[in-house]
Amino acid sequence: MYGATLKILKKINTAGFKSYVVGGYVRDLYLNRHSMDVDICTNATPQELKEIFGGAMLPSVNYGSVTIVYNKIRFEITTFRKELKYENNRLPIKIKYIDSLLDDVKRRDFTINTLCMDENGEIIDLLGAIRDLDDKVIRMVGNPKKRLKEDALRILRAIRFATILNFRLDDNLKKYIKKYGHLLKKLSYYRKQTELEKIFSSSNAHYGISLLKELELVESLELSNIDNLVITPSLIGIWSQLGVEDIYGFSKHDKETIKGIQRLLELDLYDSKILYHYGLYNCSIAAEILKLPKKIVTKKYNDLVIHSTNDIMIKGNDIAQILNRKPGPYIKEIIEDLENSILDHVVENQFESLKSYIVNKYGDVQNK
Repeated sequence: MYGATLKILKKINTAGFKSYVVGGYVRDLYLNRHSMDVDICTNATPQELKEIFGGAMLPSVNYGSVTIVYNKIRFEITTFRKELKYENNRLPIKIKYIDSLLDDVKRRDFTINTLCMDENGEIIDLLGAIRDLDDKVIRMVGNPKKRLKEDALRILRAIRFATILNFRLDDNLKKYIKKYGHLLKKLSYYRKQTELEKIFSSSNAHYGISLLKELELVESLELSNIDNLVITPSLIGIWSQLGVEDIYGFSKHDKETIKGIQRLLELDLYDSKILYHYGLYNCSIAAEILKLPKKIVTKKYNDLVIHSTNDIMIKGNDIAQILNRKPGPYIKEIIEDLENSILDHVVENQFESLKSYIVNKYGDVQNK
């Protein structure tokens, strides 16, 4: 990764332009953290980059950024620019290409994300990033009041970086996050969910959640029950506790999973029928929230006589033949009865035992 990155810079520079790695990759390199996202800034325009890299160029994206794949590694390359006008406290709608690295890094969010690296691997610090990295502080580039109003997502990004890096927030930044936290209401739920999931999935999640509460952002984020939140390894387990499944952008499947887990929190996870009908995945997540031993839940699930209707040793057509009736909705009802009876050990999951059970309970039959 490191070698390929320097080759990209040299390729751009050889073509007569200036280029630098900027942001997270250099920051993580300085902190000796693993990173795979490489952002490059340059005074070459997207069209000029297309000429440099030829067929390696992927379709360009907005605001002067393009993506290339080099040695099977994805690189984002952005032309030096100023962002002149923002819309809806989020998106820059007017930009201007420039020729200054300093002016380009000044538009970035936090000082720790302004470190640059040249083609020789030399780190360039124009805005005191190393000082803040050493002091473990998240500080806004420029005036926090102006920068947060430009893009309210920076509020959550600040908390995300503080959480993941275990840094503190600069006092002035905290002041304005508190003041402008209400702007989070204007952000798309998709953007909020993406940032929150990075906070929730961090090994330092408790700190991130404490910041959300300290900075009075919970109401603007519409997060219920956060005071009683149990941090679980699975994100879906965390979302199941926050009451936002009908607000945030969850898929139909995720909504059903969340609501299933919520129901399980009121049920007996050691009950065989509960384990069977809700499945091991949902029950395991509910066990995490309830702080029950997952090993016991897993063992009880594995010990079930059946795990799905496919395991029942008699099928719908067999039931119709046994009862000498045409197939119909009644078969589903009987199979549901068989599921519960097998799980309760009322009847053995063997064809003849099930046949006798059906005959005795559901009427005369014509053996075939």
